[in-house]
Amino acid sequence: MARVSTKENKNIYHKTREALHLTREAASELLESIPPERIERIENERCFPHPDEVLVMARQYKQPSLCNYYCANQCPIGQYYVPEVKIKDLSQIVLEMLASLNSMNKRKDRLIEITADGVISDDELTDFIFIQQELERISITVETLQLWAEQMLATGAIDVQQYQACKERMEQLKP
Repeated sequence: MARVSTKENKNIYHKTREALHLTREAASELLESIPPERIERIENERCFPHPDEVLVMARQYKQPSLCNYYCANQCPIGQYYVPEVKIKDLSQIVLEMLASLNSMNKRKDRLIEITADGVISDDELTDFIFIQQELERISITVETLQLWAEQMLATGAIDVQQYQACKERMEQLKP
């Protein structure tokens, strides 16, 4: 059994490994390409993991959320462009999506008015920014749903082959 660290401010990589009851040595065997010393440096924040290391950890630990965390918090480009997405229950994701879509539905006519002339005037700017923010909420909710699905696939809650076969059938139906 792995010895549990007493460090209070554990990072996500440390918490994920410990939740799986893996020592750094056992994690290194599972991750294959990452030696225990490197895992220790990443977990103690003496260095950031490389993107390929995060991909391996996400896959082997069955935690796709590690990729989003890395992109949103540690990648210099991602910090600017990628919002951090938190795993939520499917029902919460759906309710948030419906609320955002309902809100946006009420504002679609205003968006048409604002953009019809190709110019956003000073008196339209506040409404335009509000609509942009609502669209961003929809985008984040879509990303949350995608992350939820990836988590379900990684843990086997959704059958990967059946999922892929269904996606392929859907692709064939596209015009």
